[in-house]
Amino acid sequence: MAAAAAKAQNGGVCVILLACVFILCQSLVHGAETYKRKLSVDLNPNSTLKPPPGGDLLHVRAVGGNDTLHFLFCSQGAPTLLIVHTNTSSSTVKVNWPEFLAHNTSGSLTVEPQSSVLYSTAIVFSRLLEYDDVNNTAEATSDFFPPYELQHFNWSRLRLNGSMALLCGADPTFTNGSLCLQLSVFDSEGRVESWPRLLHSANSSQVDVWLDGILPQSNNSRFLLELQSVGAAYPLSSVDVHQSIDDEFTPSIFKVSQWVSSMNGSSDVLGFVQWKPVAYSRPHPVLEDAMPCRHSEPQSQSGEATTASSSLIRAFYSKPEAMGLNMSFGLAGDPFYNKTMFLSWTMLVGVGSPPVDSFSPMILTIMVVGLGTPMILLLLGGVCICLHKRKDASSATYEPIN
Repeated sequence: MAAAAAKAQNGGVCVILLACVFILCQSLVHGAETYKRKLSVDLNPNSTLKPPPGGDLLHVRAVGGNDTLHFLFCSQGAPTLLIVHTNTSSSTVKVNWPEFLAHNTSGSLTVEPQSSVLYSTAIVFSRLLEYDDVNNTAEATSDFFPPYELQHFNWSRLRLNGSMALLCGADPTFTNGSLCLQLSVFDSEGRVESWPRLLHSANSSQVDVWLDGILPQSNNSRFLLELQSVGAAYPLSSVDVHQSIDDEFTPSIFKVSQWVSSMNGSSDVLGFVQWKPVAYSRPHPVLEDAMPCRHSEPQSQSGEATTASSSLIRAFYSKPEAMGLNMSFGLAGDPFYNKTMFLSWTMLVGVGSPPVDSFSPMILTIMVVGLGTPMILLLLGGVCICLHKRKDASSATYEPIN
């Protein structure tokens, strides 16, 4: 039995060593696959007016080995994020500021050379909707208050911190509080520390949206955020929902939603907006502060109306195609907004295929040890039993037959 115990212990050690080797190999492979871009940040590029009237234009240039991503974030009109992907590492953004500030000329913002543009996509944060959920059903079908048009908000100047920019604004009717958007652009793959800890890549940016201290118009108010996707030919058109068995990074959430663009029904994704269907009711949430959120089905929108609401869309696109959806926060029975006076939601915006979550090395180690150790113990136990029976059979004596 002592020998069997020693074998079992050695088997457990082998499993742990194998797990460590497996994780080390995975880490080396992952490190080899890490792709980095070189970021440069320019606020109101080439503008002679510092700051220009009406809002700011942020340009983050993300240069790869043989391509460039241009992230443009603008607060002139409804806040808009535009991403342009080019096939050269030397492409640049040109702004004709007099025409850009006139808000009536297409082509006042271009990416040069124009022949290098592979794909572009834009997200317009168009409206904030509030309704009185008097029956606590979280069904936003009626009892809407007049919508807050974000193009009419009084927006602050962009506050920069490296490749991160913060924009806050308020409707003229607000007596308190604000709506804030925080853009983060990344040079490589990773996760931020705060929930929902979405996996980002060097081809994506993250936008955090929150309502802070806005006085609701009823005691039973819930909110929706209207988003519009804009593209020249292939705007984001469909939402795919993917299941997962891992909630390691976003506790209690086992789904991810992806609003994607594809070319003529192809499975290849050109651009995306990705989010976990969860919002939080406090700035530094614990699990109890999570609340589900839902999206409506994307619907075709008027490209002209979207162009009129956003200076950046008008400046870059000549004939934009637009799709829109609403994000609603909270389900029946969830606390209303006035309980905490705070609501936050996070999404990724990028080009190419969305990042795919996978088990972390720690979880893989636990799985390998947890599943491998019992199997080895069972195998060693079976071998010991067989050897013991063999020994008993060889030592047995029989009476001679006369």
